[in-house]
Amino acid sequence: MKTISKDIPLSEITLRRYEKPHSLNGRDLVRKLCLSLGLLQPGDSRDVIVDIFYVILAARKENKRLTSRDIEESIISLRKEISLPLVGVTSPNVIRQLRRLKDMSLVEKHADSYRVAELSNLNEIFEEKIERYLLPSITSRIKEYAKKIDEEF
Repeated sequence: MKTISKDIPLSEITLRRYEKPHSLNGRDLVRKLCLSLGLLQPGDSRDVIVDIFYVILAARKENKRLTSRDIEESIISLRKEISLPLVGVTSPNVIRQLRRLKDMSLVEKHADSYRVAELSNLNEIFEEKIERYLLPSITSRIKEYAKKIDEEF
């Protein structure tokens, strides 16, 4: 039996379009952004990434950096305050979700602390990191595959 190598993407992104955010605020607004960026799956109840991003965004107002422990403690307080179960609020999971936010260039790490990338606003981060850099590199590679297929078939 022939071994097939794993197809590991060099980069990937999932984008979803939802209704305009007129009536949303706070955590619900951050949740919808996470859904839109593919950081959260529709219907997924394991949404600790929403709280992580929410806490980091709130800290941006104070120009504050947070350690993963600070983030975890803030999430526990937040989830208790809004009567959500503490499912997924473990140190390894918080660090894993922070890495996902970092991989999307939304969050950056300095020494032992995290903050919104360059303390920029999210629209700038999306335009600069995702729209201008990541999307063109992905779409150009897809076009290469399409061209090669057109030549072969």
